[in-house]
Amino acid sequence: MRDGRDARRPHGELVADVLAVLWAAGEPLTAQQVKEALDHGLARTTVATILTRLHEKGTLVRSRPARSFAYAPVEDAAGLAAGRMRRELEKEPQRDLVLKRFVSSLSEDDEDVLRSLLLEAQTEAGAATATAADSGRPEREDDAWA
Repeated sequence: MRDGRDARRPHGELVADVLAVLWAAGEPLTAQQVKEALDHGLARTTVATILTRLHEKGTLVRSRPARSFAYAPVEDAAGLAAGRMRRELEKEPQRDLVLKRFVSSLSEDDEDVLRSLLLEAQTEAGAATATAADSGRPEREDDAWA
């Protein structure tokens, strides 16, 4: 026999479902619209609470086109995951060790993708440096004219 606690969904799963609805919509939705899209039998106030908390965390932006707030994600799923990864890394005093362990845990395919992305970023940074040098401008804002 299941009691009410066993039947409850984990909070993280519900938040993920709410975000999935918003990403799929491609436009801001109200709590009522999210509730209807979820089709989980939740109260509108439960969905509104989740949306408000996500807004307070900076995960969602909101507008008020009518009587109710409408919510939209700040980033796509990949951007949200990348932000979580960056925040976790920023908490660690030995960032190089964390990165080393992370890279050593990647599959060969993921290592290849990461290597390719790093080379691409390096190439783009080099191009930006060359463009700044050609224009006579400092490479970065903190490279002030002497």
